[in-house]
Amino acid sequence: MAKRLDIKDLNIYYGAFHAVKDVSLEVSPRSITAFIGPSGCGKSTVLRTLNRMHEVTPGAYAQGKVLLDGEDIYAKGIDPVSVRSTIGMVFQRPNPFPTMSIRDNVVAGLKLQGMRNKAQLDDVAERSLKGANLWEEVKDRLDKPGGGLSGGQQQRLCIARAIAVSPDVLLMDEPCSALDPISTLAIEDLMGELKKEYTIVIVTHNMQQAARVSDQTAFFNLEGVGQPGQLVEINDTETMFSNPLKQETEDYISGRFG
Repeated sequence: MAKRLDIKDLNIYYGAFHAVKDVSLEVSPRSITAFIGPSGCGKSTVLRTLNRMHEVTPGAYAQGKVLLDGEDIYAKGIDPVSVRSTIGMVFQRPNPFPTMSIRDNVVAGLKLQGMRNKAQLDDVAERSLKGANLWEEVKDRLDKPGGGLSGGQQQRLCIARAIAVSPDVLLMDEPCSALDPISTLAIEDLMGELKKEYTIVIVTHNMQQAARVSDQTAFFNLEGVGQPGQLVEINDTETMFSNPLKQETEDYISGRFG
């Protein structure tokens, strides 16, 4: 069930370093929000706070609120592991378990949660691979290692693995940056299908990709070296690319810097 995300006054730190300051934005259910901006401006850092992945880095912490349908995922007593099954993540480089079979890759999360019923697991594997638009290509080799697939197939396998646990939100950190143009197009088409069921947030360096796939776009930037990244503006994608409010957004989008 797709859910709404509200980020309020989010500040992110790595030890004493203030990485990102004062981010507030809303993400509607069943939509795609793209984070764009130059390298090092905090896009991926913000993305990783949305399912508490940044905490895996020693000394990293966040202040502020991240609300999933009104419930703060940082409230006392909330288990980060349960947050990560509700808010799934697909990383920049495809990271299937290379020696594990395609089928076992997809259902790994469910097995961790204790599901053992083979018929149930097979059903979820098929449904998730169909959802990731990969079923037709792999249905005759589900017992073969996931590492034997092409890069684009591996990334779709990782998307199948993410949706197998029925998350409410899907986070994608530059999911196409390691892929060729044909595979990129397949993933972009897939995102359009997935947003019918999921709320999606994507980080991308590819401005054309943001313009093609997203409903709203958020532009992040740095004030200077050593300064925290910040959200400059957020708007519906068409407005953002045709008539941005801020000059620095216009400069970045038109290629004058970054």
